[in-house]
Amino acid sequence: MAFSSKLDNFILSAYKSQNSTAPLSKIQPSSFLPCPSSLKPQKLPFRVRYDSTIRATSAPSSPSTAIAEPEGIKINSIPTKPFEGQKTGTSGLRKKVKVFMQENYLANWIQALFNSLPPEDYKSGLLVLGGDGRYFNREAAQIIIKIAAGNGVGKILVGKEGVLSTPAVSAVIRKQKASQLNFFLLEYFGANGGFIMSASHNPGGPEYDWGIKFNYSSGQPAPESITDKIYGNTLSISEIKIADVPDVDLSKVGVTKFGSFSVEVIDPVSDYLELLETVFDFQLIKGLLSRPDFRFIFDAMHAVTGAYAKPIFVDKLGATLDSISNGIPLEDFGHGHPDPNLTYAKDLVNILYAENGPDFGAASDGDGDRNMILGRSFFVTPSDSVAVIAANTEAIPYFKNGVKGLARSMPTSGALDRVAEKLNLPFFEANGPWIQVPTGWKFFGNLMDAGNLSVCGEESFGTGSDHIREKDGIWAVLAWLSIIAHRNKDKKPGEKLVSVSDVVKEHWATYGRNFFSRYDYEECESEGANKMIEYLRDIIAKSKAGDKYGSYVLQFADDFTYTDPVDGSVVSKQGVRFVFTDGSRIIYRLSGTGSAGATVRVYIEQFEPDVSKHDADAQIALKPLIDLAISVSKLKDYTGREQPTVIT
Repeated sequence: MAFSSKLDNFILSAYKSQNSTAPLSKIQPSSFLPCPSSLKPQKLPFRVRYDSTIRATSAPSSPSTAIAEPEGIKINSIPTKPFEGQKTGTSGLRKKVKVFMQENYLANWIQALFNSLPPEDYKSGLLVLGGDGRYFNREAAQIIIKIAAGNGVGKILVGKEGVLSTPAVSAVIRKQKASQLNFFLLEYFGANGGFIMSASHNPGGPEYDWGIKFNYSSGQPAPESITDKIYGNTLSISEIKIADVPDVDLSKVGVTKFGSFSVEVIDPVSDYLELLETVFDFQLIKGLLSRPDFRFIFDAMHAVTGAYAKPIFVDKLGATLDSISNGIPLEDFGHGHPDPNLTYAKDLVNILYAENGPDFGAASDGDGDRNMILGRSFFVTPSDSVAVIAANTEAIPYFKNGVKGLARSMPTSGALDRVAEKLNLPFFEANGPWIQVPTGWKFFGNLMDAGNLSVCGEESFGTGSDHIREKDGIWAVLAWLSIIAHRNKDKKPGEKLVSVSDVVKEHWATYGRNFFSRYDYEECESEGANKMIEYLRDIIAKSKAGDKYGSYVLQFADDFTYTDPVDGSVVSKQGVRFVFTDGSRIIYRLSGTGSAGATVRVYIEQFEPDVSKHDADAQIALKPLIDLAISVSKLKDYTGREQPTVIT
């Protein structure tokens, strides 16, 4: 793929020698803001609440046995038995913490992963390990390290305290992979992938959620060809290979060696920050944040971006320390739900919608890959956000040579398509100069690796580019700050600044407005939710163009199937769609990102070209279509739900 010259310099720059024990830069205690005593992280008795020892779960008379050992390490084979339900969803395996804390539950899945990969993908190789800092990550990290060593991995790079945001894991994998190109440092070997310990935007703590996923060698979420193999192997697993080594101290940056296996604890921020500095004009953004007439606030939601907020926004970009809210990462996210939307980030919304609120507000989620953008008394929908970024790439140096392509998840509004048309991007296939992929960031990876994609997004608050292979919350915030800074770079003190709402409304005037809303019904009974989807599939099987749905005329209805234009792989049953002749859409999906029950998602979209109608409230503009969506699906009958859990 093509990189900007600055990014070339980044990916080809050398790490310190892999054998060096010299510490990298550390996160200082001052990186975190003061926190009320009631929310301060507590020293939890990890060894009491959970023992990371891997035990035999077959008959007591079946002892562990020693197997072939890497140099200087004893490897034990631990008998085990399969667990039901270890099939990964859209973004890895997610369950309640207590499920993962069952003896060998996590260990089985990790071993099944190694059983699913070609040996050359990990033997004597390098893997990255990180997570969002949630409850159970510390113990899980030790389990993963020992099983990796037991399966012949040569080295693990792990974030200090086990912390690396999801975008940072992808960045580290890609930098390590690129180091293979440096022929002068022959002791280097590129990263073969990485583990991310996170349940993303879901709540954390002893009673809540935990998750694990594997990202492959380009830093992208593992494709279904891999995750299907993992699931198959969880059904037949009989042994776990584990190294007989002590727990590694993850609180200190440096290298620990066990024979031919080593663990390097790295600073979680430095590589990711270095990459961002190749993408954005930090001086331009700093000029905006240092203006006395511009006020900024970032809500880290007590999640992983709390470790990144001060080093990036304050230390590098000059924001004030009090602009960072909820900046201490906590294992339970301060008893909150780290999902940056209008419901769960309500405190931030209230601040922005208050009289004389800040000019710009943003939030990120549990693992740092999602984002929400707000202006003063103005919410930017994720669908509009990615479209606005794509239409304003001149503000971002990374795109100085233009964009190669745009893509969105299928449920995301068509706002991005209109930008693609105007930019006259090359056609990928017959459906236009853009791609609609199923929900799940892994589907963007092939397009990026083939050089066909620069900017992409999902309506589920995920936005990103091909600088890494994950969606990236802080990247989206910096992209928006770049756009606002670029629009105001010549404004003198006292002159009215171009605002977030100004940028979006100008975009609507140019491209039209796609009114969009999503209704989430969380933790529904799975049986009823599945029956509703089957009922809808029966409707579309009998439908035909021209059918009337109230005042709407059907253009087509289907269950979305995606054929990857790069490798030809096919993914089916990705969302039931009703598309009408005026361009309006209703879509129904069951989400794969929850940890319990089923989340029903209903997406409603309607295009409005008339500028005089653009200021209407989306819920009012869409009400006839929303009522139709609830009625057609018989959602209340199948789920028993009268109201959605979340509306965005």
